[in-house]
Amino acid sequence: MSHQEQLSAQSSLALIESMINKAQNRYSENGTLYLLWGWIIFTCSLGQYALLSYTSLGANTGLIWMLTLVALGYQFYYLKQKEKKETVKTYTDEMIGYVWMVFGISMGLVSFISLKLGGWQLMYALILLLYGMPTFLTGAIMRFTPLKIGGIVCWGLSVLAVYISSKEIILLLLPAVVSAWIIPGYILRAKFKNSFNG
Repeated sequence: MSHQEQLSAQSSLALIESMINKAQNRYSENGTLYLLWGWIIFTCSLGQYALLSYTSLGANTGLIWMLTLVALGYQFYYLKQKEKKETVKTYTDEMIGYVWMVFGISMGLVSFISLKLGGWQLMYALILLLYGMPTFLTGAIMRFTPLKIGGIVCWGLSVLAVYISSKEIILLLLPAVVSAWIIPGYILRAKFKNSFNG
């Protein structure tokens, strides 16, 4: 191989490498769903706690969680629109999708089983534990530290939930979603905007 060909091969490799790096740095995740679910869970948690504290609705306070169905509807619509615009779905996107699908199924099962067998305290401890898993895994897959930190915070809160037997346990969801979804969501949104402006 001539010196000229070597230079040409090196420059081609450098170009490919820079394109891969650019693709990795260009965040396709804009934080929308993290912010959607973060604020919905925050609102429902605070709302249920306020209803339990200041009204006589009792078990009916749980109806506020019906707001999550609105969020779920919007999520389906949002993902369908995103799918239409995407030309290529990366392996990373697919893996993250499966991580959150497993989380959704696990959340449903844990809520059902806990309410049948263990009651509120167990349910909230397990929910917080579960919040940490997809959050940390997504952070690891994306190499995005704020999500990993959010996952660790959720695990810490799940341990704390074991020591709270009153309705105040609901309030643990507030720091959980702020650290796991809301703060990372805003950081992702800023990165997404910068990746297209840069």
